[in-house]
Amino acid sequence: MFRLWRLGCRDEFRVTTAAETPRAAAGQLAQSEQIRRARLRVAESITDLIGDTPIVRLHTFEREVPGVEIWAKCEFMNPGGSVKDRAAYQMIRDAIRAKALISGKTIIDSTSGNTGVAYSLIGGALGYPVTLVMPANVSWARQQITRAFGTKLVFSDAMEGSDGAIVLCRKMVAENPDAYFYPDQYSNPSNPLAHYLGTGREIWEQTEGRVTHFVTGIGTSGTVMGTGRRLKEYRRDIEVWAVEPDDALHGLEGLKHMASSLVPAIYHPEELNGVIAMPTEEAWDVSDRLAKEEGLLVGHSSGGSLAGGMRIARKLAATHKPGVIVTLFPDRADRYFEAPVQKQQPPPSPGK
Repeated sequence: MFRLWRLGCRDEFRVTTAAETPRAAAGQLAQSEQIRRARLRVAESITDLIGDTPIVRLHTFEREVPGVEIWAKCEFMNPGGSVKDRAAYQMIRDAIRAKALISGKTIIDSTSGNTGVAYSLIGGALGYPVTLVMPANVSWARQQITRAFGTKLVFSDAMEGSDGAIVLCRKMVAENPDAYFYPDQYSNPSNPLAHYLGTGREIWEQTEGRVTHFVTGIGTSGTVMGTGRRLKEYRRDIEVWAVEPDDALHGLEGLKHMASSLVPAIYHPEELNGVIAMPTEEAWDVSDRLAKEEGLLVGHSSGGSLAGGMRIARKLAATHKPGVIVTLFPDRADRYFEAPVQKQQPPPSPGK
């Protein structure tokens, strides 16, 4: 005796035997519903939309490097608009599980902007207040975005950069430890774990295991460390390269010049194939090209990452070697827009 069970996500039928019970069919329906929801991106919470970002092929740049494919992971398509959604959510979720973050505590961390937006979005979604310590010269756009979520901003000395924000944040936590949960994105292993679990797996699947090189910038270093570890587990010959500014006084917001900075505890350069020193001008030029030639209006750190990937691609092309290079675009360029001069507020004083 045969029965027909209708599958939930497509208009098709499958023949089953009488031995297959309605319970088994119900399980198949549930699985089909999960597939359908994943395809349609149906979410119970905004946090469910973090990750699973697309990759896009950069044909204009490929013309310069015959035989090499160039792909970019579009992290600006996370709900908070940047790659930092991944690490922030992993750190907060792990802290809740460990009961390090409980009701009544405020999430606090130092940030140059993107992680702050991610904390603000996630804090709003989960019901936790957020305080951010930022350099006073952080972009006007990022200040306004985080404030829109109800986040409190504290500013450190602009001349001290992200390191100054780290020092001030640690001071505030030390003075009132019971009031805050301090994820410390520069030292928290959940930061690279987010990319090990998500970004690396996604790149492998999206390239169908053909990726040969992964290239991205260093900020906290969580992205390059976590993604690199996962990719090298899939195949040891995949090369992982980091891009850093070539000078302490650089113009690549969000990236760290390690020799002149507080080095994140999660950064382990011995795991990388190498680090590419990137001039500000080269990164900015590539960012401009991405907007005009590929329709991708991304931040300068994205330009730096692609510029690093193109250096590797040119070497491969020069020796007639194929390659599948994946880089990562952390955010959109609108994160760096400034307010009109007549509306610009005076820079805040440190600690205010």
